[in-house]
Amino acid sequence: MTYPDSPTDLGSAVLRRAQPGDEVGILACIQALADYEHEPDAVKNTPKALAATLFGENPCVFAHVVEKGGEIVAIAIWFLNYSTWNGTNGIYLEDLFVQESERRNGYGRALLQRLAQLAVARGYGRFEWSVLDWNAPSIAFYRSIGAVGMDEWTVQRVTGDALTALAAAR
Repeated sequence: MTYPDSPTDLGSAVLRRAQPGDEVGILACIQALADYEHEPDAVKNTPKALAATLFGENPCVFAHVVEKGGEIVAIAIWFLNYSTWNGTNGIYLEDLFVQESERRNGYGRALLQRLAQLAVARGYGRFEWSVLDWNAPSIAFYRSIGAVGMDEWTVQRVTGDALTALAAAR
């Protein structure tokens, strides 16, 4: 097994940890994902914000990329979560994206495998993510690698005015 943080040759591409200078390519993938998810105007992130988040003094968010010909063509952005029942960290995958022209090359699977390797090497108890319920191709792919749906759970979120109101509530 390749050490989980070592670059991996994928033939004409390389899978590696994101590094300073990757921000524009990562952001392009984030925007392409938002476009795919029918939310083209939702991305407010910037290269500067990504740099601070991923490469600042105490980063809490991490990324791996697939680089091909000097361009970022796939990303996995993730952070740690924690299971109070198991007493172990886990990995939460925030975004997985492969540029449409680069799909079917194994890059998505390679990124998922890298995060699974990290989880196992570090003794984490799980690796999880969310997928839109209409994204049948992704769901089928995730099932093919052994992922199971957590159908009894629903995501809850507080943002914008509701977040401000909750913070101010007495």
